[in-house]
Amino acid sequence: MISRIHAIRIIAESLQKNDLVVSTTGMISRELFITDDRSGNFYMLGSMGLVSSFALGLALLNPSNRVVALEGDGSALMSMGTLALVASEAPRNFLHIILDNESYESTGGQPTITNQIDLAKIASSCGYQKADRIENGDQLSVALTNSRNNPGPRMILAKVGIAPVKNIPRVTHHPIDIRDSFSNAVSNMLPK
Repeated sequence: MISRIHAIRIIAESLQKNDLVVSTTGMISRELFITDDRSGNFYMLGSMGLVSSFALGLALLNPSNRVVALEGDGSALMSMGTLALVASEAPRNFLHIILDNESYESTGGQPTITNQIDLAKIASSCGYQKADRIENGDQLSVALTNSRNNPGPRMILAKVGIAPVKNIPRVTHHPIDIRDSFSNAVSNMLPK
C-alpha cells in the first residue's frame, strides 16, 4: 500500500503545465500544497464533498485542459451522486483521483465504509470510461500515464495507508488569492 504523500508526489510529477487540479479540503490539499504549489491548483478549503462537482464544471468549460479532481474517500462518499453526473456529462478531459484510506483522517480518523464498497466499481457502473483500483506507486504511475492517453471520464482509486505526516502546514494562501491565482491560470491557458 502506498502512503498518501507518496501518491500525491507521483500525481504532481505526472502533471503537465496546462492541467488544472481541484483538491479537497484537509490533508490532501495541505500535502499537495507542500509538494507542488502551483497556480493551476485550486485548494477547496473548508468545503468537503464538492471537489468532483467543481471539477466537472471546470472540465466542461475548459475542454482543452485536463482537469484532475483530487479527493479522499470521505469527500467522495459525501457526493456520490456526482459520479453519475460526471458519467452522464462524459467530459473526455476529466480525471477523478480518490485517495482511499478508509478514514475521515482530516477530521479525526473516523472510519468510512470503503472497506465494504468499491468506489471504482460504482464509477464504472455509473458510466466512467475506465476506473482503476491501484495498490502501489508503480500501478499509480501506469494509471496516470494511461489516463493521459485515453478519453475520460476516468477514475483512479488509490488505496493509501493511514500514516499522517506530522506538522504539515496549512495552505497559507488566502482563499481570495487562491481564487484569483487559479482564475488567472485558467485565463492564461485559454486559446488566444
